[in-house]
Amino acid sequence: MYVAIPPLVELQHALSTLAGQAPDRALRSLLEAGHGRHPLPGHGDTIARWRTLAAIAEHDLSLAKLFEGHTDALAILAEAGAAPDDSVGIWGTWCAEPPDARLTLAHTPDGTTVARGRKAWCSGAHMASHAVVSCWDETGAARLAAVHLRQRGVTITDDGWHAVGMQATRSVDVLFEDVPVTPLGGADFYVQRAGFWHGGAGVAACWFGAATRLAEVLRARLAEQGDRADPHRLAQLGQVSVALRASAAMLREAAAAIDQAPQANAMALALSVRLGVEAAATLALNAVGRALGAGPLCKDAAFARLYADLPVFMRQSHAERDQEALGRAVALETKTPWML
Repeated sequence: MYVAIPPLVELQHALSTLAGQAPDRALRSLLEAGHGRHPLPGHGDTIARWRTLAAIAEHDLSLAKLFEGHTDALAILAEAGAAPDDSVGIWGTWCAEPPDARLTLAHTPDGTTVARGRKAWCSGAHMASHAVVSCWDETGAARLAAVHLRQRGVTITDDGWHAVGMQATRSVDVLFEDVPVTPLGGADFYVQRAGFWHGGAGVAACWFGAATRLAEVLRARLAEQGDRADPHRLAQLGQVSVALRASAAMLREAAAAIDQAPQANAMALALSVRLGVEAAATLALNAVGRALGAGPLCKDAAFARLYADLPVFMRQSHAERDQEALGRAVALETKTPWML
């Protein structure tokens, strides 16, 4: 287990003071205290970035989703050479592409680029001041754009989110009607940039942090019982511990690899981390749930919320589609990827 560096200790202290706060207020508090200024992925300390995400997710997964969206937007802007001043608001990263909700770009006679359409699953829409959005230009090419949300033509709806899990993110639909935007990069910049997979792997750090919180609830319960602890529950804790230790090692190894070769294609690396952490977190959900029974799910609001949030958040994984993509990449490797 790693030793927390001072900034992480300060973050954990700040999180302890935010207990009970709604995620939007908690996010503002964290950013005002400077905790949003953490290393960009691939800049030499990616693991510190991921430890921050994991620590916040351990505290509140909805807060982690909002924080990850803000910091991912800043990383995208930096990669596009358009990093904002630190004082510029709260950002979202809204790049989901369901077929019934797409943004299109158009050019007005005066040369302004505007966005039109509906954007779905916009986490934190009611609090964000800016967003990085995926969209499509007149040629049908995928594009990214930055948009100021507090202007005419932007309508924040209450549509599109009915889940119990991750409810506090308020991931609603947003309508854009000829809203001026700033294009970022060229066609397909979002997926072709090196940081796309760095960010994808970073999301797994959030899943990992939430899973460690589940495990810690079980560990603390068994520690209280001492020699009276049920052997089956101890076995379940052991199973979870092995899975989480393996996931932690994968995250550390991936972070080091990204820092060593920040421009390399990290698709296979990121998919491995995401699928590995998803499997470990799923195991933790099942094992901790069986070990503790209905009690915490009915009487511990924070635990019950986490238990509902994590499966929804992990559905950012594309399951067998990601497994197939990873398998295809591994099949084309020139050397065995799992050598010790």
